[in-house]
Amino acid sequence: MHVEWKEQAPRKIQKFAGADYPSPNPDLEELLTEGDANYIAELFNTPLSGSYNWDYKIQDDRIKKLYDLGKQLAWDPEMDIDWDRPWPDEEGMPELMNLHTYQPYLDLSEERRKEFWLHMNSWSLSQFLHGEQGALLVASQLCSCAPTLNAKLYAASQTFDEARHVEVFNKYLQKRIGLMYPINTHLKSIIDKILTDARWDMKFIGMQIVIEGLALSAFNTTRETTPDPVLKDVVYLVVRDEARHVTFGVNYLEEFVKTLSQEEREERAQFAYEACVISRERLVATDVFRHFGWDVEEARKQVLEGFVMSTFRNLLFQRVIPNLKRIGLLTDRIRPKFEELGILEFENLATDGDINWAELERPLDTTEAQEHEQTMLDDFHKLQEAQV
Repeated sequence: MHVEWKEQAPRKIQKFAGADYPSPNPDLEELLTEGDANYIAELFNTPLSGSYNWDYKIQDDRIKKLYDLGKQLAWDPEMDIDWDRPWPDEEGMPELMNLHTYQPYLDLSEERRKEFWLHMNSWSLSQFLHGEQGALLVASQLCSCAPTLNAKLYAASQTFDEARHVEVFNKYLQKRIGLMYPINTHLKSIIDKILTDARWDMKFIGMQIVIEGLALSAFNTTRETTPDPVLKDVVYLVVRDEARHVTFGVNYLEEFVKTLSQEEREERAQFAYEACVISRERLVATDVFRHFGWDVEEARKQVLEGFVMSTFRNLLFQRVIPNLKRIGLLTDRIRPKFEELGILEFENLATDGDINWAELERPLDTTEAQEHEQTMLDDFHKLQEAQV
């Protein structure tokens, strides 16, 4: 085993041989083989304080139910997904990113446009993968630092869930796409902050509420829009897990935040707000623009000025905002900042604390939040029709 230590995350795009995706140009990057593989690692340090819990009584509460549910709904990426289905026909959607009037995109040949959408798929799914590794590391920390036994047991079950998510997105990228992007710098910065903060509740807020809340909306939208049946299955199984994880965070933090002083609460509200601001920036694929030689800031502005992308970027927060309100972190001081972002309108939607225990296999499958997602998709299709 050879471990190559890095001071920061590598920025190279990786290309894998033998992928299912009908790549227009297999020589985009040097193909990696097993003989090239090293373990590339980056160190981080944290002043984390762990805790024993000597009270082994298991309370029959929601956290215990979520732990039991995690055991019952465990799945195996190798056995529960049919990876051999053919790749479906698909077309790029330049209107989605407001690129249908952007000259650098219009100047691309048909082959280069196919290559561009390959890179866009790769970039989005690569961020899913990297985010899941971040969640894996945070969940493992929560096993040690969560103060109650139920929370430790649930964090252990979540750690296994996150390992499975890393496995399945890694396999999808290597087998189906064949191309992997490095972690977005904005996503990396928020994961670094969560991992290196000594306070256990900051880890809950950053990962369980903000990052995984955003991931739920992004995964649901991916499932609705992808033509690939394999990815639909992958995302469905991951969402089923992630809904429990967010529910865990909401239920656990709701009571804890009430014990904090107003100053401590405001500090955590500010942290949640900053995590949301950073997360909004990570939704733009600047690495892809750079790879194609575009002016990154110009392309970023073009994308963000489009109706669909600007709407979609806000809609991703439709789970985060009501959850922050429920746990008491949408304070009077922080509310105006969220209002400036244009996402305060979601505060009265259903929260992930309202899990439907009668349909445990599909928690929050039908919510106002998903209706908002469908509205966004309907608006996009109308926009497409109007531009034809």
